[in-house]
Amino acid sequence: MRGKMGQQKLALLIMLSVAARSIKTATFKPVFGSLAAIRTKVTLPDLPYPYDALEPYISKEIMEVHHQKHHQTYVNNYNVAEEQLEKSFQAKDLTEQLRLQNALKFNGGGHINHSLFWKNLGPKGKVPAKPTGDLAKAIDSEYGSFDGFVTKFNAAAVGVQGSGWAWLGYNKQTKRVEIATTANQDPLLHLTPLLGVDVWEHAYYLQYKNVRPDYMKAVWEVINWETVVDRFNKA
Repeated sequence: MRGKMGQQKLALLIMLSVAARSIKTATFKPVFGSLAAIRTKVTLPDLPYPYDALEPYISKEIMEVHHQKHHQTYVNNYNVAEEQLEKSFQAKDLTEQLRLQNALKFNGGGHINHSLFWKNLGPKGKVPAKPTGDLAKAIDSEYGSFDGFVTKFNAAAVGVQGSGWAWLGYNKQTKRVEIATTANQDPLLHLTPLLGVDVWEHAYYLQYKNVRPDYMKAVWEVINWETVVDRFNKA
């Protein structure tokens, strides 16, 4: 039984590693691959807008620290853990492979989540302020209205204990959109992520202190619904 569970955990690590490299495809679909696929280091993606583009809703200072410090740290630590994982494969050290799972999950998830998050945002007035097309219809069907969706999403986001993420995802089995949350830097794996909002304090503390509801009210002003709609159409 231990051997089987160990192999399942190892398979998850490989899946997450490949997923971390798939962020440029805009699909964020984890797939299995060979060990060769996990050797290229991940890098910090450029933002699709200047650091001050989201002001006054998200300050330039927050964006600089969040991107250059926090996201960069996830990238650095993930690459270190992956190098150690490769060595453990070469040494056939299953214990070390399993020991590394938390670092890979945390830092790989942080890289995946933030890479998606940056594209979720855009300057007010230059990106659509609300969903359109089939996504708008799906949200209305599930939550009654866009305002009803925002209310429930905010409640989920504010309700995250400690650090984590709030998500709008697409369930391929039910063909419906769902609000979900994940703890820490866990990526959203059971749904196709459409919209993710970082509710770690580092995402807002410099501007909104510990008042997460104020941050959530502001973030809707800079959501890039064009990107979210595009993800939905490709889901």
